Amino acid sequence: MLRISGVSKSYDSRVRAVDGLDLEVHQGEIFGFLGPNGAGKTTTIKMIVGILKPDQGSIVVNGVDVAKEPVQAKKQIGYVPDEAQLWDKLTGIEYLNFMCDVYGVPGEEREKRALGLLESFEMLKVVGDPIGSYSRGMRQKIAIIGSLLHHPPLWILDEPMVGLDPRSSFLLKELMRSHADQGGAVFFSTHVLEVAERLCDRVGIIHKGKLIAVNTVEEMKKLFAREGDKSLEEIFLKITEAKLPEEQLAYLAK
Repeated sequence: MLRISGVSKSYDSRVRAVDGLDLEVHQGEIFGFLGPNGAGKTTTIKMIVGILKPDQGSIVVNGVDVAKEPVQAKKQIGYVPDEAQLWDKLTGIEYLNFMCDVYGVPGEEREKRALGLLESFEMLKVVGDPIGSYSRGMRQKIAIIGSLLHHPPLWILDEPMVGLDPRSSFLLKELMRSHADQGGAVFFSTHVLEVAERLCDRVGIIHKGKLIAVNTVEEMKKLFAREGDKSLEEIFLKITEAKLPEEQLAYLAK
């Protein structure tokens, strides 16, 4: 569903924000992308969705090369950024119709697809109001709804829980699981490691631009069990604080 091969990105000549990233996300899985602040998570996501161009390497989404066929690649993606930059003067329903126009969702399908999501996220009463009047949580919810209206094969979310109330966070996690179970793939970044531990089929940990661990949470726990680490949080802290021998880091990055 998603294949990243040898991707690097620098913002200056000294430091690579992403350094030689190789990663695959498979159909039917939820993949959690973890890392400290500044590790390269958002840069990676922006390259996948076509906002940034890699300095080198390739990104393929559902069989479509992002560099060679950018418009077709973007049609395969539903994207929720870490902070939704929406048009304040549009109403919620105008924004959703705009998203449907962009992705070519037929008119007869729009209401059916949007109605259930608006109701679930308790947005029906405010969908006719200007987005400029929305709270951060409401803006996040309308962005989530808009990202799903074209039934994207790959759903990408950057810190999606930020600003959501507990009920909406629970609903979002259910939608992510449902999306994967129906044959799509979910790729999301988060700092909430308890969520990643419960929700993800696999996780990858990026640190200083390099992917240093990829596996299921359970396999990581087995590897670290002899050292007494029992949670993803403990494993994450040990890996990113570079307290592992080089051979163990090499094994984790396979």
